Amino acid sequence: MGTAVPRLGVVYEHPEWFAPLFAELDRRGVPYDRIDVTAHAFDPAVRKIPWTIVLNRMSPSAHLRGHGQAIIYAREFLRYLEAAGADVINGADAFALETSKVTQLLLLDRLGLPAPRTRVINHPGAAPAAADGLVFPVAVKPNIGGSGAGIQRFDTPEALRMAAAAGTLDLGIDRTALVQEFLPARDGHIVRVEVMNRQFLYAIKVYPRPDGFNLCPADICQPGAEVPGTTPVGDLCPADLPKVALRVEAYTPPQTVVGDVLEIARAAHLDLAGVEYLVNDRDGRIYYYDVNALSNFVTDAPAIVGFDPYARLVDYLVARGGLRAPAPARR
Repeated sequence: MGTAVPRLGVVYEHPEWFAPLFAELDRRGVPYDRIDVTAHAFDPAVRKIPWTIVLNRMSPSAHLRGHGQAIIYAREFLRYLEAAGADVINGADAFALETSKVTQLLLLDRLGLPAPRTRVINHPGAAPAAADGLVFPVAVKPNIGGSGAGIQRFDTPEALRMAAAAGTLDLGIDRTALVQEFLPARDGHIVRVEVMNRQFLYAIKVYPRPDGFNLCPADICQPGAEVPGTTPVGDLCPADLPKVALRVEAYTPPQTVVGDVLEIARAAHLDLAGVEYLVNDRDGRIYYYDVNALSNFVTDAPAIVGFDPYARLVDYLVARGGLRAPAPARR
């Protein structure tokens, strides 16, 4: 390492999501730097870096904010930081999972965990044939999404064929997409389980509003059809849930679910994660459908789950990185 003094770097792109984290670090006087990768550069030959520990908070939805160039760049930058000797929390492997819904499905399959039936395509014209044998409705989801970018719901095969023919399917920035069964959530809610340091942190039930938000197999969805029979949908950052959900409430999942989520975190090298699942109202079984390496905490968490997750996150960073506030100057 290029420094003997423990110092934290926070890799991020979103201008607002991490204000509570930065505020908590500032309050405690923890030595850290904000590493905004929206316009950034590094020299691969330089191995002297100022950070002993790095927290990756990069979002795959950066392209929605005009920062698409930061997505693949962040993966390479994380690999560089790891090669330079930094202890990277949710490093390059975790971010590769974050930016590939296909990789997430392969992980769930490898672990023997149920997920919605899915086909993978690389051309819009392949979507109707890919949906053969699936139970409608289906959702077409870009492989690199984030904030529900480009996700569309189709209630009938004809609606999907019309969209493919009209050229309105969005396969996302890597031109790869999932055609996935849309599962009806029992009792109208999904569950998001948060883990930290590969331990259970909290879980919440999320109920959508009846005036425009539906649950899809991937995330909470907002109708707004532009093609008959289709519904563009968008997943929501947990920090936004109180604004758009009918209600959000704390929940204790079954121990089997907690065990599944912790196994996902271990297998994916996720130090922080948010895993979402629902109970399929058709068969009463649990299905996992989203693995988030970028896990933003729900707004007003103390009122909802009884504690401040940002305080615990900083506790974790301080302990793992041996971070200490600078001693006051002598007078």
